[in-house]
Amino acid sequence: MTQWERLQQLDTVYSQRAFDLYNRDEFPMEVRHYLAHWIEGQDWERASRDSSQAAFLFQVLLENLDNQFSRFAQEKDSFLLQRNFRRYKQNFQVSNFLSDISAMLDAADILCSALIDEELVDWKRRQQKSCIGAPDDTSLEHLEKWFTQIIECMFQLQKFLQKLDELVGKMTYDNDPILVRKPPLKSRVDTLLTHLIKSSFVVETQPSMPQGRGPLVLRTNVQFSVKVRLLYKVSELNHVMKVTVSVNKFRKFNVLGTLSKALNMAESMNGGMVADFRHLVSPSSSCMFINLVLCFVQLSLSVTEELHRITFQTQFDYQGLSVPLETSSLPVVVVSNSSQQQSAWASVLWFNMLCSDPKNVKFFETSPAATWPQFGEMLSWQFLSCGKRGLDSDQLETLAIKLFGKQQSYDSCKISWTKFSKENLPDTNFTLWVWLDGILTLVKLYLSDLWSDGSIMGFVSKGKERLLLKKKQNGTFLLRFSESIKDGGITFSWVQYANDGTPSVQTVKPFTSTDLKQIALPDILCNFRIMVAENIPVNPLCYLYPNTPKDQAFGKYYKAQSTSSFCLDSSFLSFFPYPSAFGSLCTKRPCVCVVGCDCGVAVFQ
Repeated sequence: MTQWERLQQLDTVYSQRAFDLYNRDEFPMEVRHYLAHWIEGQDWERASRDSSQAAFLFQVLLENLDNQFSRFAQEKDSFLLQRNFRRYKQNFQVSNFLSDISAMLDAADILCSALIDEELVDWKRRQQKSCIGAPDDTSLEHLEKWFTQIIECMFQLQKFLQKLDELVGKMTYDNDPILVRKPPLKSRVDTLLTHLIKSSFVVETQPSMPQGRGPLVLRTNVQFSVKVRLLYKVSELNHVMKVTVSVNKFRKFNVLGTLSKALNMAESMNGGMVADFRHLVSPSSSCMFINLVLCFVQLSLSVTEELHRITFQTQFDYQGLSVPLETSSLPVVVVSNSSQQQSAWASVLWFNMLCSDPKNVKFFETSPAATWPQFGEMLSWQFLSCGKRGLDSDQLETLAIKLFGKQQSYDSCKISWTKFSKENLPDTNFTLWVWLDGILTLVKLYLSDLWSDGSIMGFVSKGKERLLLKKKQNGTFLLRFSESIKDGGITFSWVQYANDGTPSVQTVKPFTSTDLKQIALPDILCNFRIMVAENIPVNPLCYLYPNTPKDQAFGKYYKAQSTSSFCLDSSFLSFFPYPSAFGSLCTKRPCVCVVGCDCGVAVFQ
């Protein structure tokens, strides 16, 4: 006897409770009655743990309903049962591609959250850091693949729900699950699709000038380029969606050039949907200047602290879904002449180091301070960009000591925007950023190879320099950046020992861009001479710290020897290229000559 048969023999009170369980369409009593033997013969506990087993049993249930329907079709008095079993099967089926859709949407919610709120946010932060030199991967291929696949799945679900609409149009009945459950599912699909498509419109390449100081610094009347991308890659939309450009009107800036372009696959290396704006210009005008001046007076901000957003808009119309799209660049600084680019780049560095909200164009009204770990990392990226090598821990510690004094830990130390870009360093007439930027320019133009291969110690205090060199063999030298030259300077110091073994450290006057433009630093190191006893010119530089022979360290950089002039006073403080500094004139100044002469000019050929 089956459980169902025993159930029917219970007292009325108890049997009524059981029958109440089957009083709804989720699992009708007739199905339980006619399929009792099969139902009670299955391992439902296992099915509750194993989704594949549950799917298998569901398909067998549908087959049993078909079989029972066929038996009723052969019986004259079973017309109503025949009709009901057809409806039960349809209900089971519909309640199930609906339950599945609901489960798929639950999974899609989680996936979209991870994609939009985590992966996309992380990419935007990586792109922001890469704009200021971080070596982060900013490729969009993986994001494009994920967005495209998920959006395609959502459109497939949308089509399925539309098919259910067609089914309802042909036949429906009371308590039809399609009528009840489809609308909220459709709403979820549309919401997810809209959110995905809006998020898929991004700025792939931030605004930059061809010969600019860096991205996000623009100059009036100079062309700049910027590229946007739709991460939903679909050929049907190629050359269909028009993208327009505008600039926030907060400070009355405008943009000229081709302000509308179609998203297309021809301007992308991998066939992505991009619009590449290459010839945009921010014009200058007297009216704009007047508006700016009034705003600056009111806000006490310099022109290089004014931030602007370039906005891109388009309309997405596809498969019945219409969504307006908008995205914006990271804030840009617009200057009117090249002398402002250094300060503008400082603003770009500070904003992108500290702020991840591209809409915050009022950032510099209350600019936050940077912690030393943030600041040190940002500086390291600058040297990595200019010379293919960042700052090591010793170099960073030297800079931290310069800024904060000797500390056990610098993690909690902070530097303000004013101290970075506005206040002069002690005993100088220039700011920290001007000093650092001068060094970066020197590295980029003249010292990139030496910096890259680690030949330049760079940042080391004079006191530490002496401690390091006095422990080394005679002729050991190191290269460090000058702390007293505004536009960047590099010097070298070496240790030499007196007859009694006493060490002393000698230093030359720093070499600037003017010097290195005429003679490369490796050639200076190669040809450098001082006079020793018996008026013999000797190169005192033997080993690059800690113990690398000079020619081994720099030999690959030596050029063909050319006529040069060195003028060294008795404390080895001066260096001047010849003939630009002295010509053939006799200076009569006291000096130690590398080639004996009685005119006071030192000439080495």
